[in-house]
Amino acid sequence: MTLYLRHYWKDERLSFSSSTNKSMTFDGRLVKKIWVPDVFFVHSKRSFIHDTTTDNIMLRVFPDGHVLYSLRVTVTAACNMDFSRFPLDSQTCSLELESYAYTDEDLMLYWKSGDESLSTDDRISLSQFLIQKFHTTSRLAFYSSTGWYNRLYINFTLRRHIFFFLLQTYFPATLMVMLSWVSFWIDRRAVPARVSLGITTVLTMSTIITGVNASMPRVSYIKAVDIYLWVSFVFVFLSVLEYAAVNYLSTAQDRRERKMRERARSQSLPCTCSISQTRTMTMMDGTYSEADTNSLAGYTEEPMVPEDEPEEKQNAPEKSEHMVVHLSMSSESAGIKKRKSLRALNIIQNTHAIDKYSRMIFPGSYIFFNLIYWSVYC
Repeated sequence: MTLYLRHYWKDERLSFSSSTNKSMTFDGRLVKKIWVPDVFFVHSKRSFIHDTTTDNIMLRVFPDGHVLYSLRVTVTAACNMDFSRFPLDSQTCSLELESYAYTDEDLMLYWKSGDESLSTDDRISLSQFLIQKFHTTSRLAFYSSTGWYNRLYINFTLRRHIFFFLLQTYFPATLMVMLSWVSFWIDRRAVPARVSLGITTVLTMSTIITGVNASMPRVSYIKAVDIYLWVSFVFVFLSVLEYAAVNYLSTAQDRRERKMRERARSQSLPCTCSISQTRTMTMMDGTYSEADTNSLAGYTEEPMVPEDEPEEKQNAPEKSEHMVVHLSMSSESAGIKKRKSLRALNIIQNTHAIDKYSRMIFPGSYIFFNLIYWSVYC
């Protein structure tokens, strides 16, 4: 930052009597011939006094010996930042001034008017931060080898602009998560479409995470943006695993249905037959399907002759020979269970149940996560 640093002190050796001049102003050439405070910026990485077109230094001496020493300085100072809430964070940075050689017994530094000693341009702005407030403090700093020194602090409270990160990070990540949900509405038999969609969203999320971390300092703790991006990545990855589960269960179900059809085709109805001129069908008590009835079309229905009747009655001339068919059918309860299982299989064939539940669970969970995330960090 560039600032005008102004020092005030009184040196009676520089006092003079004058009835016309209220003060005398000099340039930087006189500074080397008088005593000036040896103030420096603590924790500064780089600082310099502007020298275009001449050294930007002004020295003003008043008749009573008061001195105003002003210089234009640009300082690049270190600021310890906590990125645990990045990019929804506020940072407090301080600019520290201290005498290099004079201890508090030799030189006392203090702010002339407290917080009013600081004045800034209303048009000042930073690319990533908004200056919310600033204030001044002072305290003593101790060095074990030299002693106690007066130190002045300028504390700035900075609020990071979030709009840039919404456009570059949060909005693309949210779109990728929503795009991964499209696979829940794609037919489960369209394997290339669903697999390619899932892999694309996973790779895009990986690119976003890599880009954000490349522009950030390497810190050993988790940042707020990391939580959002990695949770979004988990949602995208789970959508891929969801289709893997759907595909596996559907394949296993189709295999079971194929085995059931083959087993039903291999089974036949046991029967005992005797051919006669009159085609007569005698049925035992039981239940039978429509297909079984159609296969026996053309036979008339006749009560079954009891086996314990006398032989002469069975061989009477007025009785015609008949065909006896014994059908072994399943019970009614077993038939109901079979129809219910077939109905359930038809539902699975149309749209798998996991896809149906995922259409509600994934969006609901992600919305719930966003509510918690923004309520905690905003």
